[in-house]
Order: sequence, then structure tokens, then C-alpha cells
Amino acid sequence: MSRFQKNKMENLAQLIKTRPDMFPVLKKGEIIEVKLIEKTPKKAYFEVPRVGTGIVYGRELLNGREVIKSLAVGETIGAKIVDPENDKGFVELSLTEADKQKAWQSVKEIQEKDEPVKVKTIGANSGGLLVELFDLRGFLPISQLSVEHYPRSAEQTREQTIEELNKLVGQEIEVKVLSINPRTNKLIVSEKEIMSQSVKDLIGQYKIGDIVTGIISGLANFGAFIRFADNPEVEGLIHISELGHKLIDSPKEIVSVGDMVKAQVVDIKDNKISLSLKALQPDPWKDVEKQYKVGDVVKGTVYKFNPFGAFIKLTDDIVGLIHISEFGSPEEMRTKLAIDGQYDFGIDAIKPEERRIILKLAK
Repeated sequence: MSRFQKNKMENLAQLIKTRPDMFPVLKKGEIIEVKLIEKTPKKAYFEVPRVGTGIVYGRELLNGREVIKSLAVGETIGAKIVDPENDKGFVELSLTEADKQKAWQSVKEIQEKDEPVKVKTIGANSGGLLVELFDLRGFLPISQLSVEHYPRSAEQTREQTIEELNKLVGQEIEVKVLSINPRTNKLIVSEKEIMSQSVKDLIGQYKIGDIVTGIISGLANFGAFIRFADNPEVEGLIHISELGHKLIDSPKEIVSVGDMVKAQVVDIKDNKISLSLKALQPDPWKDVEKQYKVGDVVKGTVYKFNPFGAFIKLTDDIVGLIHISEFGSPEEMRTKLAIDGQYDFGIDAIKPEERRIILKLAK
């Protein structure tokens, strides 16, 4: 190498060191602004500032054909670097991936600011709603729907749930972003996180132990919704296990939409109020040991089978259990007991603290 060439290289190295902005190093996946130079049926060329020429071709040209079609020579656009320098010396670019990455960045900013945003519902399944935000596909789980939109028919089948959710398809719903994962294209949003400050303030007026009056506003297989009479904007949930002391299969066995009821607040968490009808009713298990004794023979009605045995109704509120081991197998149990059949049972154990009475067949 001549002294001239050596000095030139040293000067270039010094320039790169002192002015790195003049020699940008491109990184794969980076988003940059490029200017359209020329477009042909098979390739599109772009000026990459201070670097050289970028190219979009092959699958990337096919995916970005609509974007390129609308772009005029001299216009700039964001592009994602697929390869900083291919074997032809071009910077390989992707226009569609750049738009997608920008969309994810916008969603991330919305999540970080905890801002509400409107999404369009584009489909439904039994798990919730499919939504679209900035051309990204997302999911609104059924558990994250607002009380207003939650399917409320008791004993819903999967098909009925989808039918109700389909009524929301095509609508715009205001949500908050719960979680994102661009690598797996996962976007989860929540509608129930949107709640006016005024409603939050109203909820803050209640405390555990309060007794409220309200109207049953909806039923679901897991419980009943109740709208407060004194503050109709506030709605709570009575879980199926809190509707009464007895075992029930459906909330509609206890309440109907439109019923006026009194309920006790049993929990307030994350601006959600849980209530109980059971808490205001006499506890039938309180004096159960006065009513029944170990060794007594009692009449009971077979209520339900389960893998562990059979539930036996002794009264409307007191249910006992006869274990599967009394029969040897589920098949044998079903030959000796029938649903709604009445039989004599011996009381083997009483455990009021567990709300359990263990039975066996009377001999």
C-alpha cells in the first residue's frame, strides 16, 4: 500500500471516528425513512439517505404492492431493513413490515399511557371477540367484556354464547390494551377496564357488609347481575354459590330478571362488587347437629351423581354425600340409586364446619 493510500485510509478512519453520523450503520429490523426513486413491475428502488440504494422485490414487493402503487416518485415512506447489504450491494427493504412495526409501537405507547382506544370487532367465538386495531388483529376475552355487553342468558350453550357475541360484530368498542407480544402477534384488550371516574367514585361509597337493594338485571350460568336501586350506574354480581344455601344448577332457580332483592356486599376488588343473598338468610348448618345424629336413619332424595358419589337431599337446604366406595363403581351406584329416587340412608359423619354430612345405605 502506498503512502498516499495509507494516508487516505487513516483520514477516512479518523472521519468515521469523529463524524459517525456521516457513515450510518444499518441494522437488520431497523425502521428508516426512504425515498422512492423508481418502480418497475418486478422491483422498486429507494434512496437510503447517506447509505445508497434500497430495493423491494420478490415477496416483499407482492406484499407491499398496494403501498407502492399509491406512492409517487420522490415521496418518502417508512421501511424496515431486511438485509443491510445483499450480494448486489442493495439494502433490502420491507414496506409492510415497517407499517406493522409502527402499528405495534403505537399500541405499546397506548398501553404505557393507559389510554382508552376504540377497536373494531371483526368476529366472535365462544371465548370472546376478535378485534382490529391499527390493522393488527387482537382478542377481547369474554371475561374482559363490560357488564353491559356480557352474555346474560342463563344456561347458555356454546352456540348461544357465540350468537350473542355476534351481535357485537361490526361495532366499535372502547377498550384498554392489556398485553401485547409483537413476536407472537398477540394483542389482548379489555372493555371492562374502561369505567368512568364517576362510577368508580360511586363504588367507593360502598363497603363490605353493606346491605343494598337492587334489581336483577341479568343472568349468566355463574350467577346473577344486580343493578343498585340507589345508584343505577353501579352493578354487582351475585355468584351462583351466594344465591342460597342449597345446591342449585342455575341462577334462574332462585331469581329472575326484574326481581327486586336485598343483598349483602361481601367483596369489593378492582372496582367490582360481589354480593350475597345467602348472607342474609338463616344458616341451616348452624344447628344441623341438633337435627341429625351419627347413626340416625333418614330419608333422602338422590339429587345428582358425580365422580365421587351421589348428592342426597335431606331437606331443601341440607345435602349429604354418599361416597362411591359404598358401591364399588359408578355403574353399581347407578343400579342401586336413581335420580329423584327416595331411599333410607344412615348418617356416618356430620361435619358442620365443612357443610358435609356423610351417608351410607341403610341396611
